[in-house]
Amino acid sequence: MQHIRSYYAASANPAPLREPLRGDVMADVCVVGGGIAGCSTALHLAERGYKVVLLEGKRIAWGASGRSGGQAIFGFAAGQDKLVAQVGRENARRMFDVSVEALDLLKERVARHAIDCDLHWGQMHVAIKPRHETELKAWREELAADYGYTSLRWLGRDEVRSLLATDRYTGGLHDTRSGHLHPLNYTLGLAAAAEAAGVRIFEGSQVVRLEHGDTVAVRTAEGIVRAKHVALCCNAYMDELSPKLRARIMPVGTYIVATEPLGQARIEALMRENIGVTDVNWVLDYFRRSADHRLLFGGRVSYSGLDPLNTERATRARMLKVFPQLVDVQIEYAWGGYVDITMSRAPDFGRLAPNVYYLQGFSGHGIALTGMAGKLVAESIAGQAERFDLFTKLEHRDFPGGRALRTPALVLAMLWFRLKDLL
Repeated sequence: MQHIRSYYAASANPAPLREPLRGDVMADVCVVGGGIAGCSTALHLAERGYKVVLLEGKRIAWGASGRSGGQAIFGFAAGQDKLVAQVGRENARRMFDVSVEALDLLKERVARHAIDCDLHWGQMHVAIKPRHETELKAWREELAADYGYTSLRWLGRDEVRSLLATDRYTGGLHDTRSGHLHPLNYTLGLAAAAEAAGVRIFEGSQVVRLEHGDTVAVRTAEGIVRAKHVALCCNAYMDELSPKLRARIMPVGTYIVATEPLGQARIEALMRENIGVTDVNWVLDYFRRSADHRLLFGGRVSYSGLDPLNTERATRARMLKVFPQLVDVQIEYAWGGYVDITMSRAPDFGRLAPNVYYLQGFSGHGIALTGMAGKLVAESIAGQAERFDLFTKLEHRDFPGGRALRTPALVLAMLWFRLKDLL
């Protein structure tokens, strides 16, 4: 099983093809899922001295961790107001601090393990209309006053225009602490670091069943891992492993295109600084530069679970709304994948049993937060559960309608939000 055809796969660092699990293996912890969350969990546990086995159904970073937009951003997709409503202001502040620590952890991991992943700092949320400006300015004031986050600077239309060669945006909120990277190479680097720390990684090892108990049996088609603890880091690819967890997330398709190489002069004329950019529509666009001077542009979503026809053409059309001067440029790669969203857009961390942990529902904020979530699981298994348990206070509901009707219901809801984007 190879990674899907994408710019990331074409520019991936060398990585070994790991054998599937065969036979009976003992471990202190079995991690299920080889994305950022799983690799981070395994690495943190191995550094604490635990004997760890990681099982990946396909290849390391085969899912969202190897396909996403690659922007590492503070906070949560839910917004702080929803967290405050559920857990109170003090706990919401502690959660926010965890999200900021996630950025510091990413920076530390890349430096310590010399992960070659084209990491750059700087990110900007941009406004398309006056309503967005009002929202972004209020957000900046709230984050500074209530959460002590002061790295955000408001840029007016002319300042944004000096950074981006487009007339589409009326203003922007520039953040020096957030950034962007090559997500596949970052995840491959985490996996290599985990192996160097002693983790045994098996690819092509889809987990088919868990048998709970003081020692959990984690079964694949050809083998079993018997472990004292299990961490499920499957996210949008939970499938039949836990119907209970699967009902609380919705796999959402998102799509990205990569242009042909534009050359350094042309890409720098489009984007003077090497930052990530995201608009604040509900159905948002995001883009950034690549190491070889392409424009990576994405954001069109599908809540139907199907890859829409002509995705490449539609995403290119959205790109040309931002940069019409790229009309002569060819799209060299177009790909998609699933992110897992929750009803509230807040992350869903918890336990299926006292010794079976799960991480899911990152809702598009996974690049930094998944790595931090792995650290929280490792802390909890080691007996320091306070920060992990903070997130278990969040309540999560199943998507309505069951398996047959929940997707059509969500599609109708998303149509309403798309109409709001037009207002």
